Amino acid sequence: MHPAPSVIIFTTFSGLGFGLLTFLGLGLPEVTGMTAFLLFAVAYLFAVGGLIASTFHLGHPERALKAFTQWRTSWLSREGWASVIALALMALYGAGLVFLGQRWVLLGYAGALMSLLTVFTTSMIYTQLKTIPRWHTALTPVRFLSFALAGGALLAGQVKTAILLLLVAGVVQVAHWMRGDGALAASGTTLASATGLGRIGDVRAFEPPHTGSNYLLEEFVHVVGRRHSQKLRVISILLMVAVPVALLMLPFNHLIAALAVLSHVLGVLVARWLFFAEAEHVVGLYYGKRHA
Repeated sequence: MHPAPSVIIFTTFSGLGFGLLTFLGLGLPEVTGMTAFLLFAVAYLFAVGGLIASTFHLGHPERALKAFTQWRTSWLSREGWASVIALALMALYGAGLVFLGQRWVLLGYAGALMSLLTVFTTSMIYTQLKTIPRWHTALTPVRFLSFALAGGALLAGQVKTAILLLLVAGVVQVAHWMRGDGALAASGTTLASATGLGRIGDVRAFEPPHTGSNYLLEEFVHVVGRRHSQKLRVISILLMVAVPVALLMLPFNHLIAALAVLSHVLGVLVARWLFFAEAEHVVGLYYGKRHA
């Protein structure tokens, strides 16, 4: 698929923000006053900023509020409700920490749970798509959740937990790539099934369906060279996992922590770009752009 910058920013930073809110809701770290305010400010900047970025890819951003009415059938609508509830709960919880020096434990746990649920609903927007076999797997929500928790632990300064979760996120990412590389072929979808002509005999593309471009080609068919893809995969794992883990194993100071966070964010951005760029929509078979 076409890797739109707004969606890459949305999935990267909203995940980091809600990941940090999860740890804050669990009381990690135990902070009050100005320190709590700064951490919540970062979390809300990432979470809300990411959600706002997602609207830039909508054809009609002014209609975004209508999505809230479709919660029975739409994961996008469920994501909207989950995010609003999570942000409201964590705002109340944060107010207690910042202004009253009080930690309302049950409220924090509820906010942490809703923060994770928000990340899960985001992942299900992509997981539900049978037309993109690379995404249509239980590994997709595991990937989103592992990224959010690893980034959240890193931002929350939970060094030992962050190291473990970063390694887990790296393993999940590699597993997602390995499973995804053969997903289109394993789905059984072919040019014959895409055109509905398989009952006649062997089907091959003689000419493109039309000479010009269209919405489907622009949005759902993006071909990445294998060598280019492999290089970016290595870069993403190095930046997202290897460099932060190596830095966290050094004697802790704020500069090292900042570099670890920066490296991780850059790595996640590369991984997110690949998540969309490598997604083979089955419509590409119809246009002769894919080969199952």
